[in-house]
Amino acid sequence: MSAAPNHNPLASSEKLDHILRHAAQVFAGRGYEGASIRDISRSSGISLSGLYYYLKSKQEILYLIQIHTFRAILARLQESLRGVRDPAERLRIFVRNHLGYFLQHPMEMKVLAHEDDALEGAYRKGVAEIKRKYYGIAVEIFEALRDENPSGDVSPRVAVLSLFGMMNWIHTWYQPQRDPNAEELSAAMSEMFLHGVMNGRHSSGRAARNGRSGNAAARIAV
Repeated sequence: MSAAPNHNPLASSEKLDHILRHAAQVFAGRGYEGASIRDISRSSGISLSGLYYYLKSKQEILYLIQIHTFRAILARLQESLRGVRDPAERLRIFVRNHLGYFLQHPMEMKVLAHEDDALEGAYRKGVAEIKRKYYGIAVEIFEALRDENPSGDVSPRVAVLSLFGMMNWIHTWYQPQRDPNAEELSAAMSEMFLHGVMNGRHSSGRAARNGRSGNAAARIAV
């Protein structure tokens, strides 16, 4: 007689996390279209029947990878921004949170970057909703920066999407043995953004003056 399914919430959560980590590796390596449930079964060491106990389809797996990732990064960001009013510092926190999380989860980062259009229906709508919240925070930060520097004429959409473009594709070149750590990398990218978009007015007296951000930027070169 087969054993009864384990309904312990903690055990179930740990098993699901295990499946999603391996699914992210499979999707990152093979692409969503090229990967199968059987590939995820082999990678995770969980039988096909075991996978279907937790998940209904490959679509649901991709959805859970994306929604869990965005929920985690959004929650971390909101906690880090609490009580911080200075727009430049909020920008630095935003970049540090984004890069710090994704350098710790490079496979998930690659899946989010490459499989953005693979979700369908309600799954796509659910992820789009939380992405809008995340994007909205970035726009609010930029608009606050622009209010302090009214001479700037870059649109929030252009500025924010450029920032995401700079951050989201580091998986194509980042080498941990060669490139700066998350703290240094985020400092360098923040200063590049502030110098380029806001004419560098927010960098005085901080990392740019003491040379730390300049050294980090120099170490980014591939």
